Amino acid sequence: MPNYQGVWSLSTQYQNRTGWPTYVPPIGLFAGGYTTARTDTVQQIFISTTGNATDFGDYSVPTRNMAGMSSSTRAVFAGGFSNDFIYSNVISYTTIAETGSFTDFGDLLVGTANATGLSNSERGVLSASNPSSGSPSTAMEYITIATTGNSADFGDLVDTTAYYNGACASPTRGLFFGGQYTSYSNVIQYITIDTTGNATDFGDMSQSISSVGAGSSSTIGLVAGGYNLNSPNYKNNIEKVTIASTGNSVDFGDLTQGRSSPAPASSSLRLVFGGGSAGSRVNTMDYVTIATSGNATDFGDLLAAMDSMSGVSNAHGGLS
Repeated sequence: MPNYQGVWSLSTQYQNRTGWPTYVPPIGLFAGGYTTARTDTVQQIFISTTGNATDFGDYSVPTRNMAGMSSSTRAVFAGGFSNDFIYSNVISYTTIAETGSFTDFGDLLVGTANATGLSNSERGVLSASNPSSGSPSTAMEYITIATTGNSADFGDLVDTTAYYNGACASPTRGLFFGGQYTSYSNVIQYITIDTTGNATDFGDMSQSISSVGAGSSSTIGLVAGGYNLNSPNYKNNIEKVTIASTGNSVDFGDLTQGRSSPAPASSSLRLVFGGGSAGSRVNTMDYVTIATSGNATDFGDLLAAMDSMSGVSNAHGGLS
């Protein structure tokens, strides 16, 4: 109750609080993947700290090579291999701050795997992939994250050798890095997330490469790891771009371990890369401070050595 002057004490205000916002720290989720088989495991990390991943819950079915998109409250995963021969068209979602199960969101236009997702606070976009036809697709699709429903056509990518790529976003712009089909790509391309239309050339990476991981703050995009046939096959490079401009990427530093398909999860300050393959699957997680160039530092371990995961967070650069 207030005192006789109508003033509430701080302790009384706390005891009678309703509708106060609850702080949710930057959380990263790594969904699905492959150990010795496809997995439905979803793992959770707290990006501002360090430590091992913990169990979040289970995805709808064991799936690898999904595309991930997220707002500050909701994580959405789409497509992937639900078995070694089925390209899934399933879109599922969960509430990031509440560990547990996934709910059906809708369907992709076509069953697809090896696509890559990016998002701002309202819209998720997933990139080119290899659909069930087996031929590369330049098509992009989008969803409105806060609703449910099927995806819609967004436009096309510039580069046809562009699945197994990486992606990151600012609140206005999304970037796609590299990829591979009949050859490896060094192309960086961008879209304006809140419109629809074809991608535009941004610049080039220092090498032609696939299976990279990418993440960002609202201003700086980082792309790391990857694979190509030139020795060493498994890359440890981290490269940097300024998202609002165009131009080639520049050197940032190195991962603690060269590997392909590291799954990214970022806050506005820090980017964590989880798992991947260095010839065999790894349980490595390492991180960088996005604003400061330098080598990655050990973060902790995944629940198991794993690659082909999809990473999202509730605090990435597209939400700033």
